[in-house]
Amino acid sequence: RLMASASEERTVRRIPMSRLRARMAERLLDAQKTAAILTTFNEVNMKPIMDLRMQYKDRFEKVHGVKLGFMSFFTMAVVAALKKFPTMNAFIEGGDIVYHDYYDVAIAVSTPRGLVVPVVRNAEKLSMAEIEENIVELSEKARDGKLTLEEITGGTFTISNGGVFGSL
Repeated sequence: RLMASASEERTVRRIPMSRLRARMAERLLDAQKTAAILTTFNEVNMKPIMDLRMQYKDRFEKVHGVKLGFMSFFTMAVVAALKKFPTMNAFIEGGDIVYHDYYDVAIAVSTPRGLVVPVVRNAEKLSMAEIEENIVELSEKARDGKLTLEEITGGTFTISNGGVFGSL
């Protein structure tokens, strides 16, 4: 089975925040409560990925028994970015910043009952085929209403795609 258990021994690093950083975090949270929040997005040229996928999708499916989707590309890109910017894979708890030394990527999945966000555990250790297999398994469980609490909790970063609902 490819999915790692959330109970596997994995490490986090707890680093106390400086007084300045703690105050900044406090002010950011205050701002979220009192100010309008702006969301921005950047467009990316997906043609190279689309071309690569088109070129290899049949061979990939024949070899691995799973379709080559976009989410494995996105997941691998997210893991590479999180390794480069570890603060994005951390959270604030009290006066500490808690850094995860693993990458549990939550991936939004549309179901008849709404959006759910199951977690691909240890994404940094998985191949593209293993990521796609995880996503297929979790998506099927989500549509059948059979996800466990462990499968929808503990993500360290989330990838969401509102495009299925008509958003950008």
